[in-house]
Amino acid sequence: MASSILSGADNFKLLSGISPSGSSFLGSELNLKCLPQKGFVNFRATRTLRPTKCSLSASRPASQPRFIQHKKEAFWFYRFLSIVYDHVINPGHWTEDMRDEALEPAELHTRNLQVVDVGGGTGFTTLGIVKHVDAKNVTIIDQSPHQLAKARQKEPLKECKILEGDAEDLPFPTDTFDRYISAGSIEYWPDPQRGIKEAYRVLTIGGVACVIGPVYPTFWLSRFFADVWMLFPKEEEYIEWFKKAGFTQVKLKRIGPKWYRGVRRHGLIMGCSVTGVKPYAGESPLQLGPKVEDVSKPVNPFVFLTRFLLGIMAASYYVLVPIYMWLKDQIVPKGQPI
Repeated sequence: MASSILSGADNFKLLSGISPSGSSFLGSELNLKCLPQKGFVNFRATRTLRPTKCSLSASRPASQPRFIQHKKEAFWFYRFLSIVYDHVINPGHWTEDMRDEALEPAELHTRNLQVVDVGGGTGFTTLGIVKHVDAKNVTIIDQSPHQLAKARQKEPLKECKILEGDAEDLPFPTDTFDRYISAGSIEYWPDPQRGIKEAYRVLTIGGVACVIGPVYPTFWLSRFFADVWMLFPKEEEYIEWFKKAGFTQVKLKRIGPKWYRGVRRHGLIMGCSVTGVKPYAGESPLQLGPKVEDVSKPVNPFVFLTRFLLGIMAASYYVLVPIYMWLKDQIVPKGQPI
């Protein structure tokens, strides 16, 4: 499948500077209109020789409550969503052809690679991984036992190792895996930078991390519901998280359902595949403060229920969006924008 590749000099201006937290970085000033609707965006990476300090990576402004971007709410959200996930959610947002296209940059070229699928859920993405890698070499980890129960039922995944765990605190030694895959999980991480840092840690030198996730909408109504529901990162944020963690050769590949015809103004639950290479052995040079969310702390039941219900209402909007886009695709003549 052909993909267009953009060089940094031709399509956007790179800015070197200091982040608000005082860490050095090489960022990008993106002109989204000049980027392809689908394809690669190549971001040059700087060589990090000293630890980068960063306190918290993903504060949650009052204007962006993201009610399901909490581990406890996400746990119960998937307690019910797991029942229909493969049959209702995936057909509208995460199809097999999208999955296979998104996994291409992960370079799953040999069957003996050691791969971890973080936030593997029902195993839908893992089914794409085991097309290229022996199932006995694949580990699935997720915080939802209900999602993992669905994965255990899939025959091609019977030999996979399946564990419950936290993406921000992976239960694996440093320098363990050749590939790190995470699809549809980052949006529920209270601290995405910490999760990307963990991806760096568990990879072997030269290993590739591949994170597949949402992209932020520009249409006002979609933006409102996105901010109420969960984390929809901007493309620049993915790149900065990877670079701060120490990854090099960072690339972003745009994906989306075919019937969207490249439209991205409503955001996408699966909108990009971001990859980076671990250049040095050991832990990430990034130093972080305490975790954003302590799941051991008691939660007020009324507050929890309110957040949970509001989050579900916002999520319902994104069940309707792909249906709306599909209807427009059927009505509007091919070749015309929708």
